[in-house]
Amino acid sequence: MTAEHPAPEAAVPQEPEPPLTLYLVKRLELVVRALLDDALRPHGLTTLQYTALSVLRRRGGLSSAQLARRSFLRPQTMHEMVVTLEQRGLISRERDPGNRRILLARLTDRGDTLLDTCEPLVLALEEHLLAPLDARQRDEFRATLGTGIDALSELHRELEHNGG
Repeated sequence: MTAEHPAPEAAVPQEPEPPLTLYLVKRLELVVRALLDDALRPHGLTTLQYTALSVLRRRGGLSSAQLARRSFLRPQTMHEMVVTLEQRGLISRERDPGNRRILLARLTDRGDTLLDTCEPLVLALEEHLLAPLDARQRDEFRATLGTGIDALSELHRELEHNGG
């Protein structure tokens, strides 16, 4: 620490890089999935099955391929799930009058009742997620997530269309 040998400069701690938004979204998905699976398991459902049943409640009359797209699953995975849900009496399938080769899935009364039973569990989890946010922040959060979904969905469609 003489003039010839100055003291080394103290290392300035660097701020860590914030995580990628995609990483944060994936972490949120994983914790939501784990909590939903735990909540739904006593009712004999997985998160993916609940999602498919919920889509059928809102949309009804969907083919397995349409249901797969709306539930974010591969068609093969959805086909297996549809067969299981049909065997359990939660959905029924009938021929599409416009295309007899396509079977359209619909929620049965039993499936509708099961969704009614599970809905409060799902809503409680959503409320827990949103509890720290005021009404304006909740609206912004949902809108921002929707914007991100739209942007990446458009990219996904473009890549599929271009064979990528």
